[in-house]
Order: sequence, then C-alpha cells, then structure tokens
Amino acid sequence: MRFLTLAALLLGTAAPALAQTAAPAPAATDVPVPPTYPATPPKLIVAISVDQFSADLFAEYRGRFTSGFVRMMQGAVFPSGYQSHAATETCPGHSTILTGSRPSRTGIIANDWIDQRDNNRPDHKVYCAEDERVPGSTFKDYTVSDTHLMVPTLGERMKAADPRTRVVSVAGKDRAAVMMGGHKVDELWWFGKDGFVSYAGRKMPPVVARANAAVAKQIATAQPPMTLPTFCQPLARAVSVGGKTIGTGRFAREAGDVNNFRRSPEYDAAVLALAAGLIQDMKLGQGPQTDIISIGASATDYVGHGYGTEGSEMCLQLTSLDQSLGEFFKVLDATGVDYQVVLTADHGGSDASERHAEHAIPEAVRQDGELTVEGIGQAIGKKLGIAGPILFGGVNGDVWYDIKLTPAQKAAVEREAIAMFAAHPQTQAVFTRAQVMATTVPNTPPETWTLLERARASYYPPRSGDLLVAMKPRVLTLPHPVVGSAVATHGSFWDYDRRVPILFWRKGAGGFEEPFGVETVDILPTLAATIGLNVPKNEIDGRCLDLNPGTGSTCR
Repeated sequence: MRFLTLAALLLGTAAPALAQTAAPAPAATDVPVPPTYPATPPKLIVAISVDQFSADLFAEYRGRFTSGFVRMMQGAVFPSGYQSHAATETCPGHSTILTGSRPSRTGIIANDWIDQRDNNRPDHKVYCAEDERVPGSTFKDYTVSDTHLMVPTLGERMKAADPRTRVVSVAGKDRAAVMMGGHKVDELWWFGKDGFVSYAGRKMPPVVARANAAVAKQIATAQPPMTLPTFCQPLARAVSVGGKTIGTGRFAREAGDVNNFRRSPEYDAAVLALAAGLIQDMKLGQGPQTDIISIGASATDYVGHGYGTEGSEMCLQLTSLDQSLGEFFKVLDATGVDYQVVLTADHGGSDASERHAEHAIPEAVRQDGELTVEGIGQAIGKKLGIAGPILFGGVNGDVWYDIKLTPAQKAAVEREAIAMFAAHPQTQAVFTRAQVMATTVPNTPPETWTLLERARASYYPPRSGDLLVAMKPRVLTLPHPVVGSAVATHGSFWDYDRRVPILFWRKGAGGFEEPFGVETVDILPTLAATIGLNVPKNEIDGRCLDLNPGTGSTCR
C-alpha cells in the first residue's frame, strides 16, 4: 500500500499490512456475558470524516472491507446517519460533526455565499473558511479563518472545561480542518498547494516538516497503475462523459502531478500518516486529561467528483482507504492509549448521469444548461425594465436579490423569479425567505422531514438567500457540457446526499447496529457523555446516542 511508503518515511516504521479481525466467537459451552461500555473516560477522541462517504457507498462496500473499516464495524454502527439539512456540501457538513449543531446554528450555510455589502468583490462571493476582512484577501486567494463558524466545537468545550486538553485537526481540505477543529486549536494543518500548511505565523512542528518531505518525495515519484482487486474488475467499464472517459482508472500518475495525487488514495494516506505522527510526537492521550484529534480524509470526494462513484476508481479508493485506516489504528494501538473513534462523512454523493443512464435510470439527468440564476435574472430584468444583475447565487440552493432593488422592485422580482424557476421541469420546489423562516426547525426523525424543514435546518438569516431552489431528485447539478475535471457532484436536498454512516469504536466496548435514522449533530453529545462533559441541551441540536451494547447507558 502507498500508505506504508508514506508512513515509513514519516514515522520511521511501518506495521505489516494485516487485516483487523473480529474476536473469536465463544465456544458453544460458554455462557455469553453481556458486553458493556468501559466505565472510565477515553483518553483520546479520534473523529474521522471521510468526505463524500455516503451511506450508499458504505452499504455497497462493507462486505469487501478487511481492515480499518472492519474494526469500526465491530463497534456501534449507525448505517443511516443524516446530514439532515438541505445544504449537503463540504463546509456545512463538517460544521455539524463536532459542534452538535445544524447549519442554521453554525452559520455555515454552504461552501460559499453572497455578501453584497463587500464592494471590493465584483462577484460578492465569500468562502466559508476565510476572513474576508483581511486586506488583499479574495474569494480565490483567501485567508483561511474560523471566523464564520458561530458555535464552539467539542474540542473547544473540552478545553474550556480542562485547559490541559490538546485539540488537533488535520485534513486534506482547509474547510474540513477548520470546521472540525474550531476556534481554539493547538495544531491545525491542511494540505495546501503541495504540502501541509496552517494559519500564518504558526510554527511548523518537526513532524509536519517530515510529513511534507515525505509527501514531496511521494509526489516526485511516478506511480504505476494500482492492482485492481478481483471484486473491482466488473466495475472497470469505460463510460464517456463529454470528452472524458471514466470508470477504468487505476491511479497511475506522472511524477510531479499534484492534482492527481490529491485525487487518489495517496492523499488520504498522507493525511492519516501526519495525524499518526502528531499523535505520537505530541503524546496525545497520555496526559491526565482527554485530548481530541479530528481528521478530514478528502480523497473520496475528489475521486467521486472526478470519476463518479461506481467505477474502478471508487472501488480502489475505498479498499485502499480501508487499509490505510487499518495501519493508522495500529499506530494508535502501539501507543497504548485508550482511544474512542467516531467515523462519519460530511455528505453523500451521486454518480455520473451517463453511467446511471446505462443502468436504465432515465430520471438521472444533468441539469439543463439553460437553467441558470444569471439567465433568469437577465430575463426578469428585461421584462421589468430593471438593470441587472438582479439575482446572485446558483441553482439548487440559495438565490439572493440585488440589495439595490427598491421594495416594490424586490416584490416584483420575487414573483417573477418564483414563477420562472417553478416553471422549469427540473425544479422540485422554490421557497421564499418568509416561508423558510416561518418553519420550525424540526426535532422529528430526519428521514421524515419535508423539503421545507430540510431547508430550514440549513438557513441562517444573516447569510442565507432570499429564495431556496430545490432540483428534482436525480438531477445532477453539473450541466451539459461538462466543464473542468468534475463529472459528478452532491449538494441536493435528497437522501443520497444526506445519508452517511456514523460508526463508533472503542476497545472493549462491544458492538451493535441501530438501523433507525440518527444525525451527525448527535455525535458531539454522544462523545461528551463518554468523557463526562456537560453540554447544555439548549446550545445544540443533537441528542446523545447510547453506545453501550448492554442494558446500561453511556448517556448520563
């Protein structure tokens, strides 16, 4: 595995590639002993987010895993976790995992949004993990910051209760590291242009320098095609998407190709190797307090966007990540630390429409290229005699009106926008700000929510749009013709983007599976209960999930 190469360079050692196995079944004469969750708090919390790891992918591959995921499946398995909100993107999803709060409370309504008060940006776009107040910062060349996250993370709450707590966050993407780490971190690193970087002025620890040297060496080395496991071979079927062919890739890479390094199993291997190195060097979990590290594995998302979810590429990515996770857990085991792991995802994803079409799913189509916010804004402006641009934003999400409109113009624009969006056959629903704000944030099972309730869970009034537009199910919001490297995406109101697995594992805890729907916002109160941390219920949206497989409860 490529993880072993990186781990050997970074850590100086590499464990043999052995699969994690379940404990032997008791003999027939043994009297079963009901398992219980350990009575003492874990010394280290490890929170892993696998970007775009949908519940559908988990179900598809869970029988193929042999290593790290196998260990996680020996714990508490919630196969129907929900990023319950409508804004199923990377930044909102990561903002829920360790805050216990939905985007309506975290303020992270999307990967980016429109703020027309900033006249220095012609497009008015603001990135979710930037500080746009920094002089010279632009949407494309931004200063990474946690300023937009409106609530504390679990790490922050732990540090407030015990200042000795170390909070560490590592990810392939800056927004994953920031949204899971929060405002008070001891170490926070993400992959920049060609290596791991952090906030300006932060000193680089030796382990990060070693990681960057290992990554540089890895990138500089050409990679041959990976060996395709037998069970992946039926998926290796070429599919044409515009001028690109997907479905048969095996991650061969030329020397120096950083983009394809990101879009391969090597990328997650590097992130996990750095996380393991930080745990070792910082001796996380070896003090009197409980420490926490969050890890954002981003390659599954890049693979899903670049190749879709159902070809040889995703099969190789997930089976490789399984092995990398197994090696990562062995490093943790070697420390002797009692650690609690939770693994989930920031959102799900959909496959390329062209492959769906070959599998006789006619409703799976690409968005009409004529259906754009700009086009509808221009049509409204022409009809009403109002100079543009009139509307900002994107289809399948928030749409903002030009703030220079008079109240009368705004009312007229809203009527026309609703009518034009709703008239398109690919549109499922259009909601106004008033409709969303009149809706109560639900507390019912997430699988039962209406589209309007899903929209409300994503809605933060100071940032959200004047309209929310929902595309019909299976409409892929990457229109014809396909431009750039992406062939598939996520971000819809629908369950294939909302449903993600939530897996908890701790040595000696036993395991069980709960098929009913739960939410990613339930992770914070669940972990907080295991360490005896009090979190006021009125400050979060989640509830505690009992991890005790016996009659006792970890929710106390």
